[in-house]
Amino acid sequence: MPESEHRRPNPEQLLQQVEAAERRHSRGKLKVFLGYASGVGKSFRMLDEGRRRKMRGRDVVGGATQPSASPEVEELLRGFEIIPPRTDLGAPAIDVPAVVRRHPEICLIDGLAYRNPPGSKNAQRWQDVEDILASGISVITSINLQYVQERQAQVEAIRGKAVKESVPESFLRTADEIEVVDAPASQLERQLSELRELALLLAADVVEQDIAPSYGTHERILVCVTPRSNAALMIHRARRQADRFHGDLCVVYVQQDGLAPADQQVLDQNLSRAREAQAQVQVLHGEDPIGAILRFAAQQGITQIFVGHSQQTGWRSHFRANPVERLILEADGMDVRIFPQSPTP
Repeated sequence: MPESEHRRPNPEQLLQQVEAAERRHSRGKLKVFLGYASGVGKSFRMLDEGRRRKMRGRDVVGGATQPSASPEVEELLRGFEIIPPRTDLGAPAIDVPAVVRRHPEICLIDGLAYRNPPGSKNAQRWQDVEDILASGISVITSINLQYVQERQAQVEAIRGKAVKESVPESFLRTADEIEVVDAPASQLERQLSELRELALLLAADVVEQDIAPSYGTHERILVCVTPRSNAALMIHRARRQADRFHGDLCVVYVQQDGLAPADQQVLDQNLSRAREAQAQVQVLHGEDPIGAILRFAAQQGITQIFVGHSQQTGWRSHFRANPVERLILEADGMDVRIFPQSPTP
């Protein structure tokens, strides 16, 4: 038998070669960790995702990391092979050819919105990611909401700060998966809550079919109304968010005795708005209104609470001192969004 026949690959080997070639030439998968504020833990979540995949036997390398990182992030980084960056252009940049030559299954790239130094093939890092994906390598990356080009005006209006770097939303729309990185509920001030809503809406817009089941099964919104609360705004915002994530909307009022006729009329109008918005409406009872709200929220699996608050009196006369602070502290695992309301005359 000729020697060449001994070297001819068998059918199984041929199939493996074909599959390897297809993997090399097909586009890689893109997963994006989206944060709505600095410090929410995007880098940690991205690296932890890489760690879990590596533990399952996947070939994972680091392609770009932040210049400074927390001790927790540094600890995770030590578990990965890191492709050294290019340093010949005056500033670090992803060595895309080196990543492609190494050809891992997955490349971790932090700081998607970074600009590349002058002389680079691509002006921005997200374009490097496009090249890596095109070579058949999957990428897990991270970005803050403030860097998404089409959302920058909204974010700037909330934060009062502008940034120069940007990534087009069209690139994010190529993602196979996008995950919003949440801040702890205790840190969700009004500003962060508004940014969180924008991030969730963007995620739903990018990969709506994937996001809806994930968030829809968890998002249950509770609106607390009083005669003084801005119920129309709260119910509108809550209904919009519940619809977007296929979640549930509940509206509650804690029974108060001796309401003035004018207050009772406003309250009735607020509850009518809630029913028109197809919310589940519940009147709660108890001498401790905050306790009644928290018990109801825990029983119903609420994830977000919308509440009105005046800087003067209003809620304080009914909910003891610092009621909203207590609500935030005791609403374990729930986000509390605060809306301005009319003060008690």
